[in-house]
Amino acid sequence: MKATTKVILITGASSGIGFDTAQALAAQGHRVYAAARRVELMEPLKACGVQVLRMDVTDEASMAEGVATILEREGRIDVLFNNAGYGYFGAVENVSMAEARRQVEVNVFGLARLCQLVLPVMRSQGSGRIINTSSVAGKAVFYFGAWYNVTKYAVEAFSDALRIEAKPFGIDVVLIEPGPIKTDWGIIAARNLIDSSAGTAYEQQARPWANAMRWAYESNLFSSPQVITHAVCHAVNSRHPHTRYCRGRGAHLTLDLHALLPTRWWDAFMRQAAKLHLGS
Repeated sequence: MKATTKVILITGASSGIGFDTAQALAAQGHRVYAAARRVELMEPLKACGVQVLRMDVTDEASMAEGVATILEREGRIDVLFNNAGYGYFGAVENVSMAEARRQVEVNVFGLARLCQLVLPVMRSQGSGRIINTSSVAGKAVFYFGAWYNVTKYAVEAFSDALRIEAKPFGIDVVLIEPGPIKTDWGIIAARNLIDSSAGTAYEQQARPWANAMRWAYESNLFSSPQVITHAVCHAVNSRHPHTRYCRGRGAHLTLDLHALLPTRWWDAFMRQAAKLHLGS
């Protein structure tokens, strides 16, 4: 293995940002292991030299087996890109606690457990890089996104704490903070919002917001996944990666507005935002 070649594990690699990043890093000569529940969706990655693993980040045995497989084949893990996650939107009153727990399990605890699994080998190597996918939703709350926001705020705090702990062992911790990216994520989140709000007191407010989300994600308004792929590649290859990569059209504007606007103004803006899209 060349000195510049890194062994990389990417979760959530069956589509979108994970899939695109796996292709890009493999093209750069890295040893890439793409992991997801639906292995069949990752079959095209094999043509790029990517190794495919079935992994469910809510299943302890699945995660431990995946990490062990990589160590058995490669003897090391240089980069973990925690990209698995999803968004279930709905009013707090309507989202079941079972669904809330599942979202936290996938977006937070799965990410945290994989960190625990790779940290010992990275410490023994004296080097490593953990890249966690957060979101602008980790700093700015979105309408009907309570539980998704909870998970991303948690990833921000978790990563900040881990970065302080891991640095003495030569391990960097990086946060990726995408704005809205043109993937199926928003379409699925909008559908979840419609389903969770149907027949409830929140349906009248939720339906325009879900329609606005679907319209925006189906348009060319948002950045492509390649914008995030470029940021992740920089985080992987740079000798001194940034601690945060806030990327995507409107990402910085969103965070600036959230920081500058009085809280009640932001709340009002969120409630009115659905009326601003061109499809209303």
